[in-house]
Amino acid sequence: MDARSALFDLYGDHLRSRGSRAPVAALVRLLAPLGITAPAVRTAVSRMARQGWLEALRLPEGAGYELTPRAVRRLDDAADRIYRHGDSGWDGHWHVVVVERVRDRARRERLRAALSYLGYAPIDETTWVSPRPSREMETLLETERVRAERFIASYDGDPRGLAARAWDLDGLAHAYQRWLTVAADLVAPAGPGAPDEVIFAARSRLVHEWRKFLFRDPGLPAELLPAQWAGRRAAGVFDAESARLLPAASRFVDRCLRQGG
Repeated sequence: MDARSALFDLYGDHLRSRGSRAPVAALVRLLAPLGITAPAVRTAVSRMARQGWLEALRLPEGAGYELTPRAVRRLDDAADRIYRHGDSGWDGHWHVVVVERVRDRARRERLRAALSYLGYAPIDETTWVSPRPSREMETLLETERVRAERFIASYDGDPRGLAARAWDLDGLAHAYQRWLTVAADLVAPAGPGAPDEVIFAARSRLVHEWRKFLFRDPGLPAELLPAQWAGRRAAGVFDAESARLLPAASRFVDRCLRQGG
């Protein structure tokens, strides 16, 4: 896990609910159990500030960083998907986005990656579809300076068949099966009597590995998934383990924040 990814996880999983800010010294202490050095933390927060995810500020404890509004939206959306907040039934409609053709290859690939992250799949080079609209779509289009037409549409066919063609559900199911094995290894050090910092590190790695599915799993509603969907079992394991490890991890976070600068 690199420092930038660890910081996104830390802010999203712990600091968002604690005011979305922290002194740099506390960030260094918090990432130390993950084997991330102080210079790496400082380089990463500076880079994230340049990219518009963090904003430098002066705290009573010393120099610190807080989330920007853009980062708050991204992390709140990620939390909804990670912990499946407010999951509801699907109304049967699709959100269709037709973007203008982008000639520059690097810009085109960046746009494709961003649309995939938001849960959209390509129907062709310029047309993307998702079972629900993303709250980040407007920001994405403004950031990339791309024009797009957006529609709410119904599909005159088998919706599960469309989902299976648009997304690699077989590959995703295999990835969830592999994650179950990885998860068991990650939480093994966090047994009874383990120090808080060890449990914090185990939970951080567990959340980090689970968060990778944000780039692969669009969060399709149950109506579009196979009956024996591997993601359901994986989600159950994640929910149970992340909840089990949360109290000790939270104690470690609060202790690091209380220590000041």
